[in-house]
Amino acid sequence: MTIIPIESRNIELKSVLENIQKVEDLINSIFEKNELSPDYYGNMLVALTEAVDNAIKHGNKLDENKNVDITFKHRGDNYQFTVTDEGGGFDFSNLPDPTSSENIEKPEGRGIFLMKHLADQVNFLDNGRTIELVFKAF
Repeated sequence: MTIIPIESRNIELKSVLENIQKVEDLINSIFEKNELSPDYYGNMLVALTEAVDNAIKHGNKLDENKNVDITFKHRGDNYQFTVTDEGGGFDFSNLPDPTSSENIEKPEGRGIFLMKHLADQVNFLDNGRTIELVFKAF
């Protein structure tokens, strides 16, 4: 039986938009360590950045006293990111379509749409306070 090692990291960020730079630092270190194809870089970076941005702005309402927790786990070909905020959650089953004519020109509302199209799997947990993004790098 082959045992596949698990790589994991946890990051706690204050709800300040400038901390989104730490997401790019995390993605860069993952790519350097795992020698992943550059094709995955943009997908992971944009999806995770959107998740953290939503957690800071919408979940924690830019409250610097609240944190956003990011957990990264890598096992085999699976790269999983979990982003949790301290907000009250949201109704993730009833989101407006950002590509519909009434929403196409709105500047907000594309984050979850992007995440769903860039990640291989997106799961909402804890009433929407936690989002799990899974990427399968083959």
